[in-house]
Amino acid sequence: MKKIRAGAICLLMGLTLSLHAGDDFCGIRNNAFQDGEKINFFVYYTLAGVFVNGGEASFTTTLERFNGKPVYHLYGYGETNSFFDKFFKVRDTYESYIDTATLQPVKFIRNISEGGYKKYENVSFNQKANTATSTKGTFKVPNCIQDVLSAIYYARNIDFNSYKSGDKINFDMYIDDEVYNMYIKYLGKEKIKTKYGKFNAIKFKPLLIKGTIFEGGEKMTVWVSDDPNHIPLRIESPISVGSVKVDMMGYKGLKYPLSSLLKVR
Repeated sequence: MKKIRAGAICLLMGLTLSLHAGDDFCGIRNNAFQDGEKINFFVYYTLAGVFVNGGEASFTTTLERFNGKPVYHLYGYGETNSFFDKFFKVRDTYESYIDTATLQPVKFIRNISEGGYKKYENVSFNQKANTATSTKGTFKVPNCIQDVLSAIYYARNIDFNSYKSGDKINFDMYIDDEVYNMYIKYLGKEKIKTKYGKFNAIKFKPLLIKGTIFEGGEKMTVWVSDDPNHIPLRIESPISVGSVKVDMMGYKGLKYPLSSLLKVR
């Protein structure tokens, strides 16, 4: 299996991918986010056993038109700070244009620079024909296929109350001209303290593809807000050297009050 490279922002990409065609979730409608939403994150790496701030990431949502149809333009950006730039400089940009009615992607753009490695990917999706077209050609994909960024927003609409701890939710993701069959394992609900504050949270583990930074398997743990927004609050994972933590540190334009927030730190 091909290796997937991942920088700071990919920690957030790993938290959810797309659902299998046979699942009922193909009919999900958006009830979790809206035009004008922005969420900011700090990325912390272990250094001599201590977590230090290594970079930032952000996600924004704007309502636009693409080929004459209304879409949400999802934009994700991640970068290491000036200190970590000396060791492993990361500048990653992800964009996805998704149909407002179906939450299915019509265009995906990935432009990454990670420690000297650069990659540009531009994919057009035809959901009716079940195809994805890039510079390398046109490929057949499963029904309800998602890209890495659109899947995060799609899965924010999952009703986790319909699952019990230990249940697996199967996913399909398209990246690097391949389809990956994945899942997330729901682990229930708990209170969590982050750099931002204390929250009621939903906890799960995504199945990861082995790459240059992340180990494969169920090594990453993700917590999202236990409220209708379902925004990521914390991600923890071992990496090739040490471990990493990502905390939500700011937001605006949420569709609902952040009722899961119990106390600001």
